[in-house]
Amino acid sequence: MSLLSMLDGAGTTATCSSAGCTEPARLAIHWRNPSIHGVDRVKTWAACPEHRETLSEWLRSRGFPVSVTDFGETVERVL
Repeated sequence: MSLLSMLDGAGTTATCSSAGCTEPARLAIHWRNPSIHGVDRVKTWAACPEHRETLSEWLRSRGFPVSVTDFGETVERVL
């Protein structure tokens, strides 16, 4: 099952994308790598509340724009 289908509400609950975490995702971390993706390309990680900041900061520390929403919400662009 893809993360995209989980964001659309299909199938089972997603788990957090943090390595080793088995908690259900409550948040979606939307991001892109600006050196290889245009503004309309959005990647999404699932996150539990405990790992929201560590996952977001890991991406930001690499210069990636990040947007965090409730899990299930999508964004069209990450600036």
